[in-house]
Order: sequence, then structure tokens, then C-alpha cells
Amino acid sequence: MANKDNDNEPNDGPAFYDRSDVFDRYRELRGRPWNANDTLEAPVVEQVVGDVRGLRVLDLGCGAGGYGRALLGRGASRYVGLDGSTRMAGLARNTLRGTSGEIIERDLAGATFEANAFDLVVSRLALHYLADLDGVLAAAAHALVPGGRLVYSVEHPVITSCSRAGTGPRRQDWIVDDYFVTGPRQETWLGATFRKYHRTLEDQVAAVQRAGFVLTHLRESRPRRELHPDASEYQRRSRIPLFLVLGGQLPRP
Repeated sequence: MANKDNDNEPNDGPAFYDRSDVFDRYRELRGRPWNANDTLEAPVVEQVVGDVRGLRVLDLGCGAGGYGRALLGRGASRYVGLDGSTRMAGLARNTLRGTSGEIIERDLAGATFEANAFDLVVSRLALHYLADLDGVLAAAAHALVPGGRLVYSVEHPVITSCSRAGTGPRRQDWIVDDYFVTGPRQETWLGATFRKYHRTLEDQVAAVQRAGFVLTHLRESRPRRELHPDASEYQRRSRIPLFLVLGGQLPRP
């Protein structure tokens, strides 16, 4: 495991989460009630994914493995999760203990998969860490059967475009700048600096189509009032989209 706890250089995705300080802060953040992942991103992903009974699922950037356990609980026949972070992969194995789920520690960059082995490929808030989106989407298409589906979420392009804005536990200001200047961005989060990649909304759609998918869903993280007991938090979340969710399907013969 790479230890960059005292390194000021930007971390790539797996290295970022393998920092002990970041990993501990991340787990604390995800454990908070009404966190953005659970109230904004997850409901949209669930709607787009739909019924998974009998499906073989490949999860790219599986994180702590909670989604894998949920998919198996909802009837998925197979679940394979990949994550390049040693800490995350270890946590995911613990989460899936006692299930048929499989966790593979592997960097998504350059990963290849068995052909026609899955019915659904999912990726939740991982692909904005990758420089080569085309490569991973092509690998996903290769892993799917004809008619197989892809569903993935990323930070919304209005968020990835620029990090110069207000900070703090209840951020109130966002700046959209250099929107059409795509590529790497450096950002500080959870007390450490990491690298992510900005792509426009048009870029995301084009990448899905280049991989051979027919675009079926394009969703933004519009908040649902019933998931935000605090009215002021609901109003704040209604100001700007945090996440983008795309769905695609391979043509059938």
C-alpha cells in the first residue's frame, strides 16, 4: 500500500483513499445521516438501475462494498467489485463476508474483463478519477452481453469545472469556470489534495456513445424533499446539481 500521508503532491484516486487520514475521514463522512451520497446520488442510481434479479453485476470502483451487498440482497445472481485502493478493497471484503460477492483489488485504469460475462456494469462516483474514460467504458462494453446495460455516476461537470468557491461544512457558493477546458483538476478534500478529471456534459454523453452504448438515461441529482428533513438543507441542495448519472445499453443482435 502506498503511503502518501505526508505528501503534498496530488493523489490519484486509489492513492488518495489509501491515505490513513483520508480513509478515516471518509468513513466518518459517509456515516453521517443525510449525507449527499445517500440523499442525492443513491436514489437516482437506484431508479436507473432498476430490477437486478438474476443479473450478473460488475462494479467499477466498488468502495466499501455496501452497494454490492445491497445488490445481492435484491436478487443479483453474481457480484464482482473492483477497487484500486487497498484499504477500500479490504473494507469491501469485510462488508461482503458471508455472501457470494467477489472483490478484486485492481486499478480501473487499463483494466480488462472477460467478454460477455455480465448483464450490468455499474460505477458510482469513481470515473471522474480516471484520465481515460474511453478506455474503461470500452472495457465495460466488452464485459457485457449484447443488450447489457451500463449505469454510472460522476461529480456533475458544474462541480468539476472549478473548485474556487466557498468552503466549510455547509458550502453556499459555487463557481463555474473554464468549463470547456477539459482535463485534470487539483482539489483539496478531507484534508488532502487529489487529482480528478473534468469533462463537460457533452463529453460524458459522447464517451458513452463511442463505447457502443445507446444512451438511455441522463439524470442530475435533483433533490427529493422527503429525503431532506431539514428545509434549509433541501433549499441549499436545490441550488446546484452535485452529481450526474448516465445509463446506456448495448444493441441486441
